[in-house]
Amino acid sequence: MLQQVTFGIPFTISASSILAKTIMVFIAFKATRPGSSCRKWVGVKLPNTVMLFCSSIQVMNCILWLSISPPFPEYDMDSYPGKIIIQCNEGSVIGFYSMLGYMGFLAAVSFVLAFMVRTLPDSFNEAKYITFSMLVFCSVWIAMIPAYLSTRGKYMVAVEIFAILTSSAGILLCMFSPKLYILLFKPELNTKKTMLGKRML
Repeated sequence: MLQQVTFGIPFTISASSILAKTIMVFIAFKATRPGSSCRKWVGVKLPNTVMLFCSSIQVMNCILWLSISPPFPEYDMDSYPGKIIIQCNEGSVIGFYSMLGYMGFLAAVSFVLAFMVRTLPDSFNEAKYITFSMLVFCSVWIAMIPAYLSTRGKYMVAVEIFAILTSSAGILLCMFSPKLYILLFKPELNTKKTMLGKRML
């Protein structure tokens, strides 16, 4: 009953966190301009509010889905002659796809926003990494949909797990591998002086 919900809510929290991070990258750049009104938004309050608001929508969606038409075990005796496949029936198809669609919506908004601010100066080029990570995330899940719909039984779970691991690994690699590269191979660039020098350019 909770199989899809325990996947959807944590992933929504992750997507909301990336969206909040993207918004903060944009605001941090705007706040450095003289007389900018964006300075009042700099801090932890805005990203926490964005993450909690976006996540609460998914939580309410899942509660509504589980209260009206929750998933239940289903016995498939027609797909393979001589075999009975126990699989998860999502109950309300609208509830299931609204959960997935909301996650895709958050990922798409993060991607579009990061793409719009990808041309920021080098000090704020984290938007480029977010853009690539969300591109990988969206590509994996778009490719997963037809594979998920064309499989049955345990293979559906295997496809979903593969998509979760692949998209998560893509996000981690795209966002943190440039930072690890600087920390491990270019430690001389990891200084305040270097960052301020890039900002002045």
